[in-house]
Amino acid sequence: MDVVDPRIEEYMRTLLTRYDEPTLLEMETYAAERNFPIVDRLVGVTLELHARSIGARRVFELGSGFGYSAYWFARAVGSGGEVHCTDGDPKNEPRAIEYLSRAGLADPVRWHVGDALQSFADVDGEFDVVFSDIDKHEYPDAWRAVRDRIRVGGLYLCDNTLSYGGGSVLTEGEWPAAIREHNALIAEDERYVSVINPTRQGVLVAMRTV
Repeated sequence: MDVVDPRIEEYMRTLLTRYDEPTLLEMETYAAERNFPIVDRLVGVTLELHARSIGARRVFELGSGFGYSAYWFARAVGSGGEVHCTDGDPKNEPRAIEYLSRAGLADPVRWHVGDALQSFADVDGEFDVVFSDIDKHEYPDAWRAVRDRIRVGGLYLCDNTLSYGGGSVLTEGEWPAAIREHNALIAEDERYVSVINPTRQGVLVAMRTV
């Protein structure tokens, strides 16, 4: 389901051509040819922008695929930062490291193969940014797991908070219900100020204020 008119999104993409570089283009082609879900460049730049805006140095991704979103977070945190990546498929780690190495962005990456929420529990400390892009039925549990471990002034970012695949928060089903529950939990948490940016399939941004 399109949230924003595709013609508007295509126009927005024309404003991001300065990011064209061989590795990023190769990652985008790989995803397109295999129908591999990635956040897309519009969301990627959004993630980098938000991470840079708070001076993020420590990021945790719940769901990393082959490293496309990590590409943007690594740009934001720099070589001295940390971007913790998670994926259940061990085949995605070497592909991600290869891409990120060729782009000069591998230094901050720490890769965890296995369940994303368990990997998060296994890493100590607070984070500047936690990004969620795991299976949608896990979204409420993801929020419950991370909400107390984001620093004050830090961000929780989540993709697919308005639609996913052919469905949306306006349809019935397990995943739409889980996404609605997730969004409501965040909206009701008085420690956070949140909004959903309707770019692509909805990027939720929540800042911890207390």
